[in-house]
Amino acid sequence: MVDLAYSTASQLSAALAARKVSAGELTQYAIARIEALDGQINAIVVRDFAPARLTAEQADVARAQGDTRPLLGIPITIKEAFNIAGLPTTWGMPAFRHFHPAEDAAAVERVRAAGAVILGKTNVPLGLADWQSYNDVYGTTNNPWDHGRTPGGSSGGAAAALAAGFVPLEIGSDVGGSLRVPAHFCGVYAHNPSRGLVPVRGHVPPGVPSLPRESDLMVAGPMARSPADLDLLLDVIAGPDTPSAAAYRLALPPSRHDQLKDFRVLIVDTHPLLPIGSAVGAAIERLSVWLGRSVAKIAHASALLPDLAMNARTYLALFSSGFAANMPAEAYLELQRIAASVAPNDNSLRA
Repeated sequence: MVDLAYSTASQLSAALAARKVSAGELTQYAIARIEALDGQINAIVVRDFAPARLTAEQADVARAQGDTRPLLGIPITIKEAFNIAGLPTTWGMPAFRHFHPAEDAAAVERVRAAGAVILGKTNVPLGLADWQSYNDVYGTTNNPWDHGRTPGGSSGGAAAALAAGFVPLEIGSDVGGSLRVPAHFCGVYAHNPSRGLVPVRGHVPPGVPSLPRESDLMVAGPMARSPADLDLLLDVIAGPDTPSAAAYRLALPPSRHDQLKDFRVLIVDTHPLLPIGSAVGAAIERLSVWLGRSVAKIAHASALLPDLAMNARTYLALFSSGFAANMPAEAYLELQRIAASVAPNDNSLRA
């Protein structure tokens, strides 16, 4: 028996290859589960089920003819912020409720080419700017494990869809924790890749031209229910976008080790600017002890660790400039007034 709700994408791909299940059956199961359970979760806010069924049928035909693409027949969803041709992209902004882009984002193009079955799009906060997932277009997404709690944001609908067993893979994005926070809140996995590794063309506010570009901070990345699936999806969506693809190619080396016991693990449990809560600190300590006794080589300090205070201040400067680029004039003047009241030698985090 194959657990269609909580198997990993790798396991489902193996089951498809062994003819234990068809892409059509996987897709129909996912749709039925969404229709049965998503009412109280509200993760899949844009549904594209009829085309998904057709894509699944085509995947079964392709597999019978020997096609072995890495995501062939695997149902997935995509964060609402990514353009999908013909489906709404609103970023949770009511003014763009009826905006439908004409072309796919780069990451969407790549998962389609790899054979994925796209069921729809998942919820985000207004403007992708919160650690919860509510907006006036689609409403509130709830945590699948406790509907009274948030799944996090801004990739909150994505993490909720994974945790609820709707799909095994998702594509999210991150500028200030938008992959990492929802993964933590929902108990799933996310990878915040190095800048430029995954192209962000087509991850733009509604109506903005979908051009090849890079951002100081924003990245696109995979989300899944296992680390191996993160690797699987990253291999599909990573690599240079046009026109950069004419100049270089991506050739990531394999991991140096296969077993956790062969790795060194650096535990960072203090920060010069941000105190860590006692509950979090205790959990990190328990993990550190367990790893040290049972699994890996543990270190609590390293000369290679960068200056965390400088990193935090640099990050906030870049983060703030990005959000202030289109700020109304009156709001910008108010921030200037506040900044003028800060002493020149004030090096606290708020500075």
